[in-house]
Amino acid sequence: MKIALLGYGKMGTTIEKLALKKGHSIVFKKMSNSSEGSFEDAEVAIEFSSPEAAVANISKALKAGIPVVSGTTGWLEKHDEMIKLCENRNGSFIYASNFSVGVNLFFSINEYAAKLMAPWKEYNVAVEEIHHLQKKDAPSGTAITIAEGILKYSDKKDWKLNTSEENSLNIIAKREEDVKGTHIVSYNSSIDTISLKHEAHSREGFALGAILAADFLKDKKGIFTMKDVLGLTI
Repeated sequence: MKIALLGYGKMGTTIEKLALKKGHSIVFKKMSNSSEGSFEDAEVAIEFSSPEAAVANISKALKAGIPVVSGTTGWLEKHDEMIKLCENRNGSFIYASNFSVGVNLFFSINEYAAKLMAPWKEYNVAVEEIHHLQKKDAPSGTAITIAEGILKYSDKKDWKLNTSEENSLNIIAKREEDVKGTHIVSYNSSIDTISLKHEAHSREGFALGAILAADFLKDKKGIFTMKDVLGLTI
């Protein structure tokens, strides 16, 4: 598989290392102020850049007819625009707030738990996320996806960051030194607490999932999710 890397920070370099180990080739790399290689030779683009650069990177791939897998968070106000562009170009696109296989299994477990907990109104649910100090957006895209899964089965109207409003799902965001990503869902009552937790130990899980998604997408047309990649039904 011939891969273009749109974004060559910590995630991009990890993806490159693991992709080469798997026998894939990196034909193009886009750094913040420079690039190398031939973008047109790519069979698929993997985009991990910044919220400011994501839309331009995704647009470039879709306009060039190159399937694109994007894991950048913090730009989703333009998500519908990218979906329309993909449809208009008969392109191929996967966006995920987190490509880790474990996290995507966690998303499904979270939704199932939310469905089970829905009748038990004495439990108040909250989401907590902890990341490294360099992470720019808060809450994390992963935490937002978790919250959206809960809201499907909840009486709460929306999610808010650091809120005490009864009708909103509280997301607590913390930034600490050298934390790859921890997400906790807690159902609290006066009697007990039920918690679900995912803790990432390295970036390799995110990178491996992105490569898996790229391999899934490269010969397809349409808009897909990690549920499609992993064959998850909830």
